[in-house]
Amino acid sequence: MSRQMVRPGGRSARVQASVHTAVRELEAEVGRDALTVPLVAQRAGVTPSTIYRRWGDLTELLSDVAVERLRPDTAPKDHGALASDLAAWAEQFLDEMASPAGRAYIRDALLGDPDGTNAGQCSAYAADQVDLILARAAERGDDVPEVETVIDRVVAPLMYRILFRPAGLDAAYARGLVAGLLGPAGEDG
Repeated sequence: MSRQMVRPGGRSARVQASVHTAVRELEAEVGRDALTVPLVAQRAGVTPSTIYRRWGDLTELLSDVAVERLRPDTAPKDHGALASDLAAWAEQFLDEMASPAGRAYIRDALLGDPDGTNAGQCSAYAADQVDLILARAAERGDDVPEVETVIDRVVAPLMYRILFRPAGLDAAYARGLVAGLLGPAGEDG
């Protein structure tokens, strides 16, 4: 059964949870490079064949774990204005994704992703967060850009820089992208 077809709940969810936990614990204890499917299986209390059947190989398992680790665990904070909401979110996104752990999760998510499903899921996480920020701003009566415009002008340059040109990346860069998107009127928020 591929990971895309897994139904929530039941044995499948328990197996996924125990295997994910085993990966996280073992990464902390022995390091990522020492991970093997038999080691993970032993810790998770499943057979190696269960992991191979469900994930295919260690790379795909690490990719699945990484996608789950990249899922935001809280909604973006509401600062009362679109510019400050988006700037705060962009700074947090940069901080999390540019950290050594964030970069490792991004690499793992993409390495075990032959069909692009994981990349799409990670992109959807960001789009959902941006959509929530924009919906709140629209409810306040603000003029809001399209979600895809924010992805193109804020998220995409951040991700490119995180992956390929990390030198000099800081909160000011993230805020500058938001200011460039919203223009001078948005900078007052």
